[in-house]
Amino acid sequence: MQIDVITLFPDMFKSPFSESIIGRAVKNKKVKLRFHNLRDWALDSYGTVDDKPFGGGAGMVLRIEPIDQAIADIKKKYWKKVRRGRVIAMSAKGKTYKQEMAENFVKFDRLIIICGHYEGFDQRILDHLVDDVISVGDFVMTGGEIGAMAIIDSVVRLLPGVLGKDESSLNDSFSKSIDRKIQYGRYTRPQEYKGWVVPQELLSGNPKIIDIWQKKELENKGGGN
Repeated sequence: MQIDVITLFPDMFKSPFSESIIGRAVKNKKVKLRFHNLRDWALDSYGTVDDKPFGGGAGMVLRIEPIDQAIADIKKKYWKKVRRGRVIAMSAKGKTYKQEMAENFVKFDRLIIICGHYEGFDQRILDHLVDDVISVGDFVMTGGEIGAMAIIDSVVRLLPGVLGKDESSLNDSFSKSIDRKIQYGRYTRPQEYKGWVVPQELLSGNPKIIDIWQKKELENKGGGN
């Protein structure tokens, strides 16, 4: 998989994706991440990519021309042999991101993620240039970069070979591959701490007893990530 991000702040992505599971996935060539500065497609030497909204109102709106050209150039350069590609815009007006979306996006060879900023996108970008408009929740952030990071993290970890055991991703909370919304509680050493003890079923060493306990936990909505 190759993921291209169009953003006004490409340096924001360097540290998060040089660490942990995603960092190893990049190092092991499970995924290729590229971060493009939208101002590389600016309309003038001043780096203009936004303008005042028609009809008035506060703030600035990202213009359609730089984003259209950025998408076109990225596709021309990196989508030559692509089988399935998807263009995603991060916007507060989009659909709320869910695990099932990550499980869908991982099926694609190429993703382009566009980070919104200021007062958002010219509506024609969302109507004509992208396949999906996504929000990570009903709260306000300064831009779409952190949301884009969340999507990248949730998708890349589903790629074959990225996790130590591929079945780990199948057992994730919210995975549609299992019929539950949460995980059962997890415990480790010590067996007792300040009077708080690990359930005896987990210490039994009996797979059947452990399985029964886990199923009861799920039914009771106990534990979770």
